[in-house]
Amino acid sequence: MGYDGKVMLSKTFPAAILTCCFLFFLPCLFPRLQAADKVRSLDDQVRAFLDKMGYRWRDMNVSAKDGEILYDIVLGGKYTRALEIGTSTGRSGIYIAWALSKTGGKLTTIEIDRGRYEEALQNFREAGLSGYVEARLADAHDLVPELAGPFDFVFIDADKDWYTKYAEAVIPKLQAGGCIAAHNVYEGRGGWGGYGGTGDYFEYMKSLPQFETRILSESRGGLSVSYKKKMP
Repeated sequence: MGYDGKVMLSKTFPAAILTCCFLFFLPCLFPRLQAADKVRSLDDQVRAFLDKMGYRWRDMNVSAKDGEILYDIVLGGKYTRALEIGTSTGRSGIYIAWALSKTGGKLTTIEIDRGRYEEALQNFREAGLSGYVEARLADAHDLVPELAGPFDFVFIDADKDWYTKYAEAVIPKLQAGGCIAAHNVYEGRGGWGGYGGTGDYFEYMKSLPQFETRILSESRGGLSVSYKKKMP
C-alpha cells in the first residue's frame, strides 16, 4: 500500500468506526430526541398560553406565583397521581398538569359549576394539557369520598368550611410522602373572607402526628402544605 496508503488508512479508519457507531446508536437516540422536542414544544405551548392569559384569569383562580409553587411541589416530589378539589377555570390545574406531564402523571380535578368547568376544559385544551387531566363536573362533597385513590398530591381550593371534611376523606387515600396543599389558609379562627373553615382546617392538620404542616411564607394566597410522613 505504501506510506501514503498507511496514512490514509490511519485517518479514515477511526472516522469509519465513529460513523458505524453513530448509525448503530441512531435508532436508540432518535426516540429520545423526539421526546425532548415534544417536551420543549409542550413547554412553549403552555408558556404561550399563560402569557396570553396574563391578568385575564378570574373566578377565584390562584395567582401565578402560587401556580408556580404548585408546579414546583409536584415536580420536586415526582408526584404522579394528583387530585384537585375546585377547578375554577383551570389556572391551578394547568400548573399541576404541566408538572405531571414531566413526571408521567395525571390530574383528576373536580368542579361543581358548569360554566367554570367548560371554560376550564377549553383552557386545558389550549394549553395542550388535556391529555394529562381528567376533569369531572360534580359535587366534591359527594365525589371525593367515592374516589378510590391512591393519590400522592391533593390540592384543595373549594368551599372553605368543607376543607377539614375534604382532608378527612383523602387522608386514607394519600400515599406516604404525599402532600396535601390548600389555598387561602391562615392561622387563627378568622380564616379566609371572614369564614373560619380554613383556620379550623389548619389546626386540624397540625394536630395530626403523621403530617408535617406549615403555611408557605412565599405565598401571598395562604398556601399551606401538609406532608404525610414516611414510616421508618
